[in-house]
Amino acid sequence: MRLSDLFKLAISNLRRRKTRTLLTILGVVIGTASIVVMVSLGLGMSDMMLKSYQDEGSLTLIRVRESYENRDSSSKNKKQMELTDENAEIFASLDHVVSVSPSLEINATAKCNGYESNFTICGVSQYYLEQLKLREGGTIPEPNQGQLSLILGNQILYNSFYKPTTYESIEINPDKDTIFLTFPESSYSEKKNNSSEETTTKSKAAKKYIFPISGIIRGGKEDWSYDSYNVYADIDTLKRFLQKIYKKALVPNPRTTKNGKAYTYYVYDTIYVFVDDMANVKDVQTQISDLGFSVSSNMEWLESAQESLNMVQMVLGGIGGVSLLVAAIGIMNTMMMSIYERTKEIGVMKVLGCDMSDIKNMFLFESGIIGLMGGIAGLIVSYIISCIINFFSSSGNNDMISMFIGYGSNDGSLSYIPLWLAGFSIVFAIAVGSIAGYIPAVRAMKLSPLAAIRNE
Repeated sequence: MRLSDLFKLAISNLRRRKTRTLLTILGVVIGTASIVVMVSLGLGMSDMMLKSYQDEGSLTLIRVRESYENRDSSSKNKKQMELTDENAEIFASLDHVVSVSPSLEINATAKCNGYESNFTICGVSQYYLEQLKLREGGTIPEPNQGQLSLILGNQILYNSFYKPTTYESIEINPDKDTIFLTFPESSYSEKKNNSSEETTTKSKAAKKYIFPISGIIRGGKEDWSYDSYNVYADIDTLKRFLQKIYKKALVPNPRTTKNGKAYTYYVYDTIYVFVDDMANVKDVQTQISDLGFSVSSNMEWLESAQESLNMVQMVLGGIGGVSLLVAAIGIMNTMMMSIYERTKEIGVMKVLGCDMSDIKNMFLFESGIIGLMGGIAGLIVSYIISCIINFFSSSGNNDMISMFIGYGSNDGSLSYIPLWLAGFSIVFAIAVGSIAGYIPAVRAMKLSPLAAIRNE
């Protein structure tokens, strides 16, 4: 018997028992929709979590800091544990490392229209600056330029400046408002040669500086990221500026040798290491940690959060799986009842010489069609439920196509149904239906022809 004939015969047999067929299909619809919606919620939460970690900082970025355990150590290896240009070169030589950026951080006091703010200027490399996402029209500071220019975090415009007495905040506009910066006095002092007179290195802390703003970090008042409260500058330009203020001390609070002399080189607060791929972050992180430094990355938190989320997703999928298991039992029950009702029909088919495998395939086709129809209907119901979930969780998102399909990784939708999940749900429903109908199909194939014909 041809496959087309088996398909037509299966459809005809199902149509003769419409009510029972529809109720069985309904069970598959509920089971399929349960699994798809539950898994889509897990995928949506996973994508939202990934996006939030990406907003907080690059997932291929490693932050290296001096280990607190070694900071106060008096061992001979203390110098090797400091974050210097020498160590930055060592990090850059590691496999899978794309670039390295030391971070020189200087606190500054800012005033604007009678309001004050305190923030940290971070001098970083050009590569780091190129990774920043700026508002339209913004540019990164050029290297080796004469004047220091800054990139402001978006939140500094909204929540940073306040009245010293009332703490009333104000929003500023860098295009219209002038920001004056002052830097702290130097704490470094040294004795003049061949003299007991002690002098303090004079700084220009009282002087107010005005720097051009070359760009603003992308985002509005409600947007937050790792860079939102930071101020960035080109590190080489910042070093030259600080040398004019603090002279040989280099920074306001320099580290000193045993003789009380300020270091002649910079010791950085953080060194950022950029890795070529997320898969290699853990390996590079381990190598740097083995050198004795304290390391951290968003991948650590992401992996931990994903483990917890995978457990939640398994539970959600299990709940949907129970519904589909009940549907499979319903299919098996329907096919078994069909055998009892069609015993004589099966006997006649055998007496007429119908192949045993055709009888088995006829019942497998019927159960498979029930699975197919239930899977398609269940997928449609899943999309409708996903659309409703995303509508109420999208906070006014008017992109109905996006809400219906649920591209959670792009618009923050809570329910995310990718194409592979849609295809898998239909194939899985067909497989469940066919497996549930296998035992009844084998039973029908093994019926005795004479006993089947004599059956009333």
